[in-house]
Amino acid sequence: MNMRIFLFGAGYSALAFARLARDQAPSVAGTTRSEHKFGALRDAGIEPFVFDGTAVSPEIAAELARVTHIVVSAGPSDAGDPVIAAARGLLVHATPALRWIGYLSTVGVYGNYDGEWIDESADCRPRPGRSDNRLEAEKQWRELAAERGVPLAILRLSGIYGAGRNAFVNLEAGTARRIVKPGQIFNRIHVDDIAGSLLHLARLEAGGVFNVTDDEPAPPQDVVAYAAGLMGVAPPPEIDFDTADLSPMARSFYGENKRVSNAKLKATGYRFVHPNYRAALSSMWEKGNWRRD
Repeated sequence: MNMRIFLFGAGYSALAFARLARDQAPSVAGTTRSEHKFGALRDAGIEPFVFDGTAVSPEIAAELARVTHIVVSAGPSDAGDPVIAAARGLLVHATPALRWIGYLSTVGVYGNYDGEWIDESADCRPRPGRSDNRLEAEKQWRELAAERGVPLAILRLSGIYGAGRNAFVNLEAGTARRIVKPGQIFNRIHVDDIAGSLLHLARLEAGGVFNVTDDEPAPPQDVVAYAAGLMGVAPPPEIDFDTADLSPMARSFYGENKRVSNAKLKATGYRFVHPNYRAALSSMWEKGNWRRD
């Protein structure tokens, strides 16, 4: 399949996707807020453009006229989705080759389920703030895709980790903590599987909502302990959640407790590179690729 890809927001996950896709796509372009990041984008095989979240340059408009696949990872604000605000008319009326849109969202849109298993059919009841903004952005992208007449895949991601962002890095830096809140469960996803699932769904030109998350939700303190064991160091002591010194944002993170199913994504034929945190951490430690590239 001949894909010409444009990335709105070429950050951590989108860079991983670009590296994976460049062998199958003759052209991958993407945006960043600063020209200082052009080198990192070019290293990943991305033709870089500046997008400040308010206006689309003539150069970006010209590129969008040729793209077949768009991936959006730029985050929304209280004012809404910046790409929709800046480029809605352009995306609807001036993208003749467009065949598919992928939008990176979060499992945070589901809100709290007190540890229950949920899938894509679960009601979304996010807390006010970032997750609430994501759900509104999902709605905006659904409306745009319907008007444009192309499939939209919404990828709801769980906690992201990978090279440079993992328990090994935190242990080495002395910042790892084992906060214990009884019954607390989180899903997580390795960036390799964000990239892999994005490419898989792009090639299928699949539409719908997909949970992009691992097989095994687990207490966060278990992940730190497992990484410490691989490193051969003592894990940090357990800290009771009720007495832990946490920022309001960090404390609110523990207000959501759910087990998120990835069965729908698997049913499309996707096979996870890292099905759980143990497999991922073991592979990263063995290959020595846990630090940032």
